[in-house]
Amino acid sequence: MLLGEWLGFVGGALVTCSLIPQLIRIFKLKSAHEISLLFNTLLLLGIISWLAYGISFGLPPVIIWNAIGTALVSVLLYAKLKYGR
Repeated sequence: MLLGEWLGFVGGALVTCSLIPQLIRIFKLKSAHEISLLFNTLLLLGIISWLAYGISFGLPPVIIWNAIGTALVSVLLYAKLKYGR
């Protein structure tokens, strides 16, 4: 595996896992008032675009972490809609 691919896996893991503390906080407090709906929507669309890019070029780090990121941001959007009011 090339160094660039390793960096892709590490970078993707760090960025994707950065969503987890926010999700834990929202579900613990049952409040997502401080999360912007526009931010969340744009983030989801961006991650889906990166996922499509990774699939089109066959880039495993991009595919794996953006697939996981899509799931996490979808949960974040759900939490925003449920607890954001």
